[in-house]
Amino acid sequence: MSFAWAKEYKPASGLTQWLDEKLPLPRFVYNAVGAGYPVPRNLNYMWNFGVLAGFCLMLQIVTGVILAMHYAPNALVAFDSTEHIMRDVNWGWMLRYAHANGASAFFVVVYLHIFRGFFYSSYKAPREMIWLLGVVIFLLMMATAFMGYVLPWGQMSFWGAKVITGLFGAIPLVGEPLQVWLLGGFAPDNAALNRFFSLHFLLPFVIAGVIILHIWALHIPGSSNPTGVEVKAESDTVPFHPYYTAKDGFGLGIFLLIYCGILFFAPNALGHPDNYIPANPLSTPAHIVPEWYFWPFYAILRAFTYDFLFIPAKLMGVLAMFGAILVWFFLPWLDTSPVRSGHYRPLFRKFFWFGLIPTMAVLFYCGGAPAEEPYVMLSQLASLYYFAHFLIILPLVSSIEKPEPLPFSITESILGKDESAVLNATPAAA
Repeated sequence: MSFAWAKEYKPASGLTQWLDEKLPLPRFVYNAVGAGYPVPRNLNYMWNFGVLAGFCLMLQIVTGVILAMHYAPNALVAFDSTEHIMRDVNWGWMLRYAHANGASAFFVVVYLHIFRGFFYSSYKAPREMIWLLGVVIFLLMMATAFMGYVLPWGQMSFWGAKVITGLFGAIPLVGEPLQVWLLGGFAPDNAALNRFFSLHFLLPFVIAGVIILHIWALHIPGSSNPTGVEVKAESDTVPFHPYYTAKDGFGLGIFLLIYCGILFFAPNALGHPDNYIPANPLSTPAHIVPEWYFWPFYAILRAFTYDFLFIPAKLMGVLAMFGAILVWFFLPWLDTSPVRSGHYRPLFRKFFWFGLIPTMAVLFYCGGAPAEEPYVMLSQLASLYYFAHFLIILPLVSSIEKPEPLPFSITESILGKDESAVLNATPAAA
């Protein structure tokens, strides 16, 4: 889809004309986030989370680069260098807390971004590539966050690395050699810490590159919107600037108030106290638990407690844990309904709000709870529904539900039905 009515960039001075000929960066910015990029006029605050995620990534990169200047990736001194940052480096405590809580903030906005995509079916054509790149970004985030959690080299860092890398040992034949290759030895030690530090430093820049592709893919079909109806006329859109830059700025302000409140008044609320104890391979914590953003997938991993035929429970748990994210890649083809927005899909809406959302809440809770009853049974039931929702319920609902009538256009959904606007609407160039 091309927007024939989008305003063109016109350099105003000789310098900007010369720059536009030699390096058209101002034109690129104007067309990407300025008045040259028309956006559906009915976007709500659920469309703020993409910008917030980009802000969080920049925050993590800036604070991470500065922290790396003072951190020593050596198993003998890693914990002490972290304490050195907290106690001796000017503003080191704030940088470290900003980085640790920034990771949590990043995952909060990305989870909300993903579930907005679930509800409004943002994965449907012609936006499949945007969704697929988004899932790749999420997987890279998970890997980056895991390796970052290991770096303080506290008790939970060490044993978290021991448990998570131990999952690769469940893979038949190649599992144990793969685990040794990843760690550089038979247990997390100096080699593993060096590898994790290197990759933790590198992967955010890879994420930034995939985000550029994500935004590029977004600008080809244009943004989705709460109705799921495509743009039909110029009246359906407004320029991104100043309308959505102002809206995103307001959302960023609210986000920063919450983020700074946690940063300055409860910086350790989302961490684990055992990570302030130096790593000790001879002392296993009573309850090994990853960071909160891994909890739903950790709950799925622990839901498998019995071997099935010749398949060990551990292997089934590992496959299910990775499958819980990989199933998102197939959503554009599992959901065959011609209607995108959940606002116009009554049956889908019920399963979303009363099925998927409570299931995810249970998985989050059980992932952080001890591996005992009733949490194991709740994890099993929630895991069963989670996969059933995407693999059985969603395709079935898509084929049997009767959607509610859609508005003729985005403008009609906002201003009400206007016969003259419908008759005189100028179709968008496809």
